[in-house]
Amino acid sequence: MERVEVYFGLGSNMGEREIMLMRAVNLMDEAFGTHPERISRIIETEADGFDGQPFLNMCLLYRLPRQGTPEEHATKILRQVKEIERTLGRADAPEYAPDGSRIYHDRPIDIDILYYGNETIETEELTIPHPRIAERDFVKKPLLEISKPALRGAFPEIFE
Repeated sequence: MERVEVYFGLGSNMGEREIMLMRAVNLMDEAFGTHPERISRIIETEADGFDGQPFLNMCLLYRLPRQGTPEEHATKILRQVKEIERTLGRADAPEYAPDGSRIYHDRPIDIDILYYGNETIETEELTIPHPRIAERDFVKKPLLEISKPALRGAFPEIFE
């Protein structure tokens, strides 16, 4: 079966942050039926875009069986990780300022799909590659640890 490499960014700034990250990885393993192929180290960073507690951040690479179109499969994965966030206590819905910018808050867990293979996906629910990777060192640093040359070649603007 054909597989696709899916990169994720995880972060937590509430409660037992490291435990929360590990619980998220375990639930992702269960949901996907496999373990990550690569796991970055965990780094601590200040909250970005709001006044909050420091975050622990990490990135993961899963090789998942491709199911349907990239848009269909990535949306299914998005729904799985959002359910994991809810299971781990995340209750906030995305909030936006009048100018359309995102308003961020403390959260027990945040799981973002960063890349789905070398695909560019734009749907109402999902934008891949994640649109703010290049400006977020808390994503770029752990992502550089685990990214494969094919990904860096496909999206050089992110890895400069």
